[in-house]
Amino acid sequence: MADILTPALGESVTEATIGKWTKKAGDAVKKDEVLVELETDKVSLEVVSPSDGILSEIRAPDGETVIPGAVLGVVTEGATAAPATEAPKVEAKVAPAAAAPVAAAEPVPAAAPAPAAAGGTVAIMTPTMGESVAEGTMGTWLKKSGDMVARDEMLVEIETDKVAVEVSAPAAGVLTIDAEAGSTVTPGQQIGSIAASGEVPAAAPAAAGSANAGSAQIKSDDAPHLSPAVQRVVTENNLDPKALAATGPKGNITKADAVAAIGAVAPAPAAPAAAAPAAPRADQPREERVKMTRLRQTIARRLKESQNTAAQLTTFNEVDMTNVMALRTQYKDVFEKRHGVKLGFMSFFTKAVVAALKEIPAVNAEIDGTDLIYKNHYDIGVAVGTEKGLVVPVLRDADTLSLAGIEKGIAALGKAARDGALTLDQLQGGTFTITNGGTYGSLMSTPILNAPQSGILGMHNIVQRPMAVNGEVVIRPMMYLALSYDHRIVDGKEAVTFLVRIKELLEDPARALLDL
Repeated sequence: MADILTPALGESVTEATIGKWTKKAGDAVKKDEVLVELETDKVSLEVVSPSDGILSEIRAPDGETVIPGAVLGVVTEGATAAPATEAPKVEAKVAPAAAAPVAAAEPVPAAAPAPAAAGGTVAIMTPTMGESVAEGTMGTWLKKSGDMVARDEMLVEIETDKVAVEVSAPAAGVLTIDAEAGSTVTPGQQIGSIAASGEVPAAAPAAAGSANAGSAQIKSDDAPHLSPAVQRVVTENNLDPKALAATGPKGNITKADAVAAIGAVAPAPAAPAAAAPAAPRADQPREERVKMTRLRQTIARRLKESQNTAAQLTTFNEVDMTNVMALRTQYKDVFEKRHGVKLGFMSFFTKAVVAALKEIPAVNAEIDGTDLIYKNHYDIGVAVGTEKGLVVPVLRDADTLSLAGIEKGIAALGKAARDGALTLDQLQGGTFTITNGGTYGSLMSTPILNAPQSGILGMHNIVQRPMAVNGEVVIRPMMYLALSYDHRIVDGKEAVTFLVRIKELLEDPARALLDL
């Protein structure tokens, strides 16, 4: 017998999702014949048969998440027909995944055979949450103890200080919850279990239990499975989950799908609610105590550590945006048509920052104990405000990217941040950060360093102001720039020169073409 193994998925790719098997268990296969396609967040990979024979077992059904080296299935070498005894074995293995659609169309007993074949209890474990992530906080369970669940059904979201991890049911059966919402868990810890026998716990009345379990199963299979964040948007906006278009992995509905559907809901029902303020205000608490999320705790801790560690100082300047705005206006339509992405200001600022970092390398360095580490690569962090808090995904090797490449990279990182789909690799290793408070109307600010970096550039609102130009007062679109830096490594002269160089490149974009 030959195992079908998950191949290496590439650098920084730790898992993949099973696409669709091209063969069924019991089918004859040939060596190097494509059997299944794996989908990752970067590429799709085809997995071929290791030998001639019979595909005797499929261990990872469609939609399941696998890691490199995991056994996807087994090929019995040299066999010419599927053994008669293999069918029940394969059926029992695959049945949990197929139970959902059957239960939706058939009476209640249709879901029973799948859990019964497995027997015993299947533990629900906390998955690995990424490098340097040692613990997470349980979100709200989508099911209660005693509820029937289907294989691969979303059960709970575990929130870490960097990403949110979804946990699905490893088998079909009856759920028992061990770790309640809000509790702290570690990778490998058991957070619940599934009684694969399909029996409702003894605490429930026997007669009602069977009916309720069947009813819950049918309801579960009719309605899409929503994560807590998506459920919140759906509930607050009275959306119908069945009417939402799902674009997420495994056909899940993402938060972006729910937000996109809000505009399609008729606003008419909101009109009567406008008259409500006439009623007296309800007697209710005027304060609310809410536990900080993992991400918010991490933001608070890291920002305070940065303030306490670095000798932070901020220097300011202002830039006349006339020429950049004119250049953007002249070419934005052609640019979008050619490259498929809009031309914004971030690409100009990123180009100017990289040029200034090359001239003033201290701003692209960091302190490690008594050593200075000068970075010869330019990985620019771009601060993105999300509903859960501030994150800083990193645009890798920005010095090698064109304006179009920068715009596409920033757009992709921003979308991933808002969808909660950023990976740990995308959040680590930046050498310098750009934050744009101008998108919210900020006129001026003093950004806090993103440790261990030594510099952060703050962009702000563009405001029409009177300026003296060649002895005349003219109205110009002006933006204040702020550079916060670590005075332990960057001298005042270097910081001012760095900011002036950015100002020069933005006010006269031709300097970049001439390498001046």
